[in-house]
Amino acid sequence: MLQDEVKKAVEVMRQGGVILYPTDTVWGIGCDATNPEAVKRVYEIKRRDDSKALICLVDSDARLSRYVRNVADVTWDMIEMAEKPLTIIFDQAIGLAPNLLAEDGSIGMRITKETFSKELCFRFQKPIVSTSANISGEPTARTFDEISDEIKNAVDYVVKYNRQCKEKHKPSSIIKIDASGKFQIIRE
Repeated sequence: MLQDEVKKAVEVMRQGGVILYPTDTVWGIGCDATNPEAVKRVYEIKRRDDSKALICLVDSDARLSRYVRNVADVTWDMIEMAEKPLTIIFDQAIGLAPNLLAEDGSIGMRITKETFSKELCFRFQKPIVSTSANISGEPTARTFDEISDEIKNAVDYVVKYNRQCKEKHKPSSIIKIDASGKFQIIRE
């Protein structure tokens, strides 16, 4: 089932579609992070101002390095030592949809270790948008059952894998790190 669901989700994203999928934190609304039209749809679904950047998931250090101009050496240590999912905001994103980035050109990225999202990122071969599956300003849905029908009906594909999980997940920690290695904790 996992492989069939990954295949279907990849197919939808390659056609510019938006998916609802399980991640290493909460369920996410996702799309091809290099496709500006797909990213625009994610903002519309969330009713979120596009000046607020979205984050992306990748499957590996190598993939992260392809989409960030300068990754400080200390970044790899922080990723390795993190005890829970860690999103890092990097200064200079490259090769991503412009409407995905913050006004200063930065991007939040996370290397996922969760089974489904890691395989999805690996098979897709590009970063995947991952934003919480809720309307902007409303509480974050921590299980599939908490996601509103409005969100479920707005996406092109809802992944079937892991819907029954009742464990209440939390959003990731977030830090901002510049090319020199100076960092700031945004959310613990």
